[in-house]
Amino acid sequence: MLEVKSPPRPKPAGSEPETGVSIAEAARRTGVSVHTLRYYERAGLVVTPVDRTHSGRRRYHEEDLTWITVCTRLRATGMPIKTIRRYAELVSAGHGNEQERLALMAAHRADVLAKLAELQENLELIDHKIDVYRGRLAAGDADRLWAPIR
Repeated sequence: MLEVKSPPRPKPAGSEPETGVSIAEAARRTGVSVHTLRYYERAGLVVTPVDRTHSGRRRYHEEDLTWITVCTRLRATGMPIKTIRRYAELVSAGHGNEQERLALMAAHRADVLAKLAELQENLELIDHKIDVYRGRLAAGDADRLWAPIR
């Protein structure tokens, strides 16, 4: 699993970040919308403050992009925002909470495995239906397939 381990970047007073990418480029590289990037920041899902230029424009660094990918993948597997926020808090806090991080990930893994098992059962039903239709069409008696009476 990708995990950002670097401490927050120091921001020298009065300096404009010269590195990093714009929010549009960050959106393109992570595959999420600009709106989602802003939402992740507002929702407390980022582990380090996003740099800003003097004019207030966000500048994302590789660590930010990696973390956004982690959040996106966790969300795609059904992890609630509240849990992602908790995970982000733990990562931001640094060393000393690894056992809690492990427990959080292990619990989510169990949830994902249960969802996968349910999906597999559903896929088996779909495969069965496909086999029935193919068989009936090949036999020329598809008109015998069950249909609701009207």
